[in-house]
Amino acid sequence: MARIESFEELEVWQLARELCLLVKKLSSKGPFLKDFKFSSQINSAVGSVMDNIAEGFERDGNKEFINFLYIAKGSNGEVRSQSYKALDWEYISPKEQSEVLTLTEKLKFKIQAFISVLKNSGFKGYK
Repeated sequence: MARIESFEELEVWQLARELCLLVKKLSSKGPFLKDFKFSSQINSAVGSVMDNIAEGFERDGNKEFINFLYIAKGSNGEVRSQSYKALDWEYISPKEQSEVLTLTEKLKFKIQAFISVLKNSGFKGYK
């Protein structure tokens, strides 16, 4: 297994970035423009996914990294839940929500799989 040198190389971070871009695109139009609080909330949650993956990676220890991955996974669930509010309030279409759900589901499983790999790794990091 090749050594990963930066969080940008992580597939989970790349997927989180893709989700972040999608949510930003969706929340930059229509009713979102008049609902600053909800727009801010969903963008904060989606940003938390990729930021916690990055912060955990930079901690240089598997135990801390795993904790940050769990936080990222929770934020990912928050984005998924908020997509239902956005759909119910007619801020996004069913097709747009489907895009969010597809990415959040994929990310949920990838983060969990990555946590399992780290838990079973012989390398524990520097902390």
